[in-house]
Amino acid sequence: MTTFRSPHYLRQVLQGFANQTCRDFEIVVGEDGRTEETRGVIDEFATRTDFRVRYVSQTHQGFGKTRILNRAIDAAQGDYLIFTDGDCVPRRDFVAEHLRLAAPGRFLSGGCYRLKRALTDRILAGDVAYHDFTDPVWLKQNGDDVPAKWLWIQNRPVLAKVLDLATTTRPTFNGHNASAWKADVVAANGFNHEMRYGGLDRELGERLENAGVLGMQIRHRAVCYHLDHDRGYVNDEDWQRNRDIRQRVRKLGITRAPQGLDQIQAA
Repeated sequence: MTTFRSPHYLRQVLQGFANQTCRDFEIVVGEDGRTEETRGVIDEFATRTDFRVRYVSQTHQGFGKTRILNRAIDAAQGDYLIFTDGDCVPRRDFVAEHLRLAAPGRFLSGGCYRLKRALTDRILAGDVAYHDFTDPVWLKQNGDDVPAKWLWIQNRPVLAKVLDLATTTRPTFNGHNASAWKADVVAANGFNHEMRYGGLDRELGERLENAGVLGMQIRHRAVCYHLDHDRGYVNDEDWQRNRDIRQRVRKLGITRAPQGLDQIQAA
């Protein structure tokens, strides 16, 4: 996962991983820009859990998410990688579902439930427990307009699979909730440093698919809860630039980023 000047969000995300049903994994946090407060959150978490926690960072020099993602990939010791963001709290079976459904020649495309700003503020203030805001029934009882499907699948994993098979939504590589074999990501040269905000994760997925690594939809089986925040970094110029790059990737069948993981390793 990556983070940028949001230690209070990161604390909630790490708490979500501390509550996972699967316990055999390491956590790699990549921070764009080195801050003592973020490092303090990570160090405190590492001292009170039994997880292996790795921290990588870089100086902030403009938009650097693709570079810090590649640094995190390079630091990861496992042969299977699960990607999320520093503002997305995993449901307690998040890791277990990704590992259960991992398959050769596939990347997995998970789902995201977006929490409202008022509730996010309460969570960040410590007023709402993890087991409450990751429970659709609690959200419904506390005024959230929860779609019925999330209530149906709460205790019906078979129905979640049916919904994943039936959905018309195409599986895409989502930075907040996706997983892949490290060997496949390395073969694609990781994330493309040419990309800015807006589709940088999906561009990696498109290169994976060009190489024959196909996406699999698990949006109702592997779920994270997105904490709301402002997006002052979004602009039309970057979106258009990214659309042009992705169009070229699809048209030409490109499988490797011209600037990516190899360049991080060589630096």
